[in-house]
Amino acid sequence: MDCRQRNHWLPPLDAAQPHAAPPLLYAISAGSGPSGLDALVAAAAAGVDMIQIREKHLTARALFKFCRDLHAATHDTSARLLLNGRWDIAVAAGLDGVHLPADGIPPATLRPLGPPGFIIGQSCHSPAQAAAAVGADFCVLGPVFATPSKSGAPMGLAALHAATATSAIPILALGGITIANAASCLGAGAAGLAGIRLFQRDAAAVVAALRRQRPL
Repeated sequence: MDCRQRNHWLPPLDAAQPHAAPPLLYAISAGSGPSGLDALVAAAAAGVDMIQIREKHLTARALFKFCRDLHAATHDTSARLLLNGRWDIAVAAGLDGVHLPADGIPPATLRPLGPPGFIIGQSCHSPAQAAAAVGADFCVLGPVFATPSKSGAPMGLAALHAATATSAIPILALGGITIANAASCLGAGAAGLAGIRLFQRDAAAVVAALRRQRPL
């Protein structure tokens, strides 16, 4: 299969054994610029699968430097680096992919423009948006629980389950995710867990605890 259509690194969904593998872990930057670089490096060293660089306040030049600095600091880890929104900078900086906002360029439109193996993630805020994420390798759905970074009511586990029950791609739960509620997200069908604050402190202990989670 052409890896421009399906990225082989991401595990396929297995209806018979949906949680045979440990959950995918996705750390998202806190938007604090270069001062937040160390936390992302620590998350990569701890073993997260992917990191989303989400630094919307940086200029294009500063964002490119941030990407290159993180790339250099994590080259000996297995973490894949994705850049929020700016696929052009992601490609120029040699990153592994891009993370698109819910109202961004459709993943299927962007797919032919990226290099082979380019990972495309998308943010979704409802089961309908998750179902429409055609061309993405995975989507992040949230907020599942209440979180200071998002206003409005959380969607809850029922909506997460509704999305995962019909999705052809992995869905990662986002929003208020903790070690205590991670298993309930996996029980609702999430293939992984995403967060900002989740990986900001003691990343090694957090990753180890999340890897042990199995669905409730």
